[in-house]
Amino acid sequence: MCGIAGMLSEDIDLRERKILAAEIGNSLRERGPDGAGCFIKPYISLIHRRLAVIDPEKGSQPMSFGKYTITYNGEIYNTEEIRNELIGKGYSFETKCDTEVVLKAYDCWKEESCKRLNGIFAYAVWNDEDKRLFLCRDRIGVKPLFYAAERKIFAFASRIKSLLLIPEILPDVDENGLNQIFMLGPAKPIGSAVFKNIKELPPASYMTVQNGKMQISKYWRIIAAEHCESEAETVEHTHYLVSDAIKRQLVSDVPLCTFLSGGLDSSIISRIAANDAKSRGRQLCTYSVDYTDNDKFFKPSVFQPNKDSDYISLISDYIGSRHKNIVLGNKAVAKALIESTQARSLPGFTDVDSSLLLFCREVQKEQTVALSGECADEIFGGYPWYHNRDILFDEAFPWSRSTDVRQSILKPGLLKHGKEFVHAEYLKTVNSTSYLESDSKTERRMREMFMLNMDWFMQTLLMRKDMMSMHCSLEVRVPFCDYRIVEYAYNMPWAFKSPQGREKGVLRKAFENELPYEIAWRKKSPYPKTHNPVYFKEVCKMADAVLADKSTPLCEMLNESEIRALMQDPDALKEPWYGQLMRGPQVLAYIVQIYYWIKDCNVNFI
Repeated sequence: MCGIAGMLSEDIDLRERKILAAEIGNSLRERGPDGAGCFIKPYISLIHRRLAVIDPEKGSQPMSFGKYTITYNGEIYNTEEIRNELIGKGYSFETKCDTEVVLKAYDCWKEESCKRLNGIFAYAVWNDEDKRLFLCRDRIGVKPLFYAAERKIFAFASRIKSLLLIPEILPDVDENGLNQIFMLGPAKPIGSAVFKNIKELPPASYMTVQNGKMQISKYWRIIAAEHCESEAETVEHTHYLVSDAIKRQLVSDVPLCTFLSGGLDSSIISRIAANDAKSRGRQLCTYSVDYTDNDKFFKPSVFQPNKDSDYISLISDYIGSRHKNIVLGNKAVAKALIESTQARSLPGFTDVDSSLLLFCREVQKEQTVALSGECADEIFGGYPWYHNRDILFDEAFPWSRSTDVRQSILKPGLLKHGKEFVHAEYLKTVNSTSYLESDSKTERRMREMFMLNMDWFMQTLLMRKDMMSMHCSLEVRVPFCDYRIVEYAYNMPWAFKSPQGREKGVLRKAFENELPYEIAWRKKSPYPKTHNPVYFKEVCKMADAVLADKSTPLCEMLNESEIRALMQDPDALKEPWYGQLMRGPQVLAYIVQIYYWIKDCNVNFI
């Protein structure tokens, strides 16, 4: 896993920008602490920072083969199949790493090569003969890739902040960006990076840049199709796909572990990983996260019905893992709001981001690779909004239904068309959904909800997981994002996914014989947040400092009286700002993150 970047220009000799290229590479050092490389010719530079996972002794980048040079970030889980196919076509290999496989696959199949890759990736290939740049991103969008085309230069990078080092790329944010921050945040539309001059290459897409022209093509879509298997066959098929995805992602030449919350998804991954480790004479290491004195202040809710700690020891003992519970200090979680903003280059998921960053930092002291259970809820119907019909058929993002609460913290008239902006973004996703003519009203809506969750909620979580973990030089893999599972789940009848209304029922049935009953049928519970009032007090101090700074552009945007009222009564926010747990304290934390984002990126509002 790595950090990548590059610049392309027909008017600038990039050999004269070696110092800038080094600065860009340095901005990616956390993503790749094990090595650095730079390929520079008059009109192209490719930059790479390496986190060595496979074949640490070899595989340095940028890597060249014939007229092609690649800078690559990712892991390919069908590497051996592709390598063997290429060997059959006469190719030979000098490394065990997947970089060489991706490069030679491109040499063999050109743009069609990306369709053969099963994994998480973002990469760029330069054709020195045709002076053509090819960029590609994985189907689900696990690995990030941002780009900008401004004033005679095209540039790309794994981080937004890296692009802002380039003089031609300005940190401008217009009304569209403000709408994204205040009306949708921490979510953002696919293809956007909030900044006016920076875009995101969408998942499942590739881009070509040649002679000053850019072209983006989609190489994969989720298409509605008939599901022809019985319920029993569906359960068996789900078991195979999930198990295969997990096993493929256990390949590593460096220490590997799993995140274990005691929930269904992480327990499935950990059970399979533990069995694999035992077959190799090893013991799986598992990790969980908690907060100082959280037990004292925990209050069950519809979104968080029980504590993870009640289940973690049960599953850890069951699978025989060496478990470590990492307890985070509440003041540290508040302080890390700043660093997590810097890591994301955007305001984010507040304490859900900052706690993950601190958690990953502790895990990285002992491990290099981790497997995590994200995205099962999106594709198997795990969230409460799949099951509440009042929310289900509401024409709004189910995790952020009210724009009124968002408008309430802003000065009147700041974003006059905020509600219309949000609804338009909602409709873009709904209108792009693939259906069957035979779909019932419920099945049709479930397909729409699947796409809404895939394109929005899941993308927010994936960016969070990548940016926080890679900031700590920890590679995190997400087996439930295997595109084969996604395709299969999309066309699965809702009655199979949710038998008798039970969330993720098909997944529970698939693994109920391999897990304790209490784990297999535990009610969904989200990533844990702190309930300790110490955290809220710290966030209030930080928010108060923001409000006291009259030099910040935020001073002209925020409704100070409403924010101070929230500081006095955080429970006044009855509906989550975003997701399941983002309420009063998190709204204040989000304002703090916006403030530090403006400072860190030198944001210019236009």
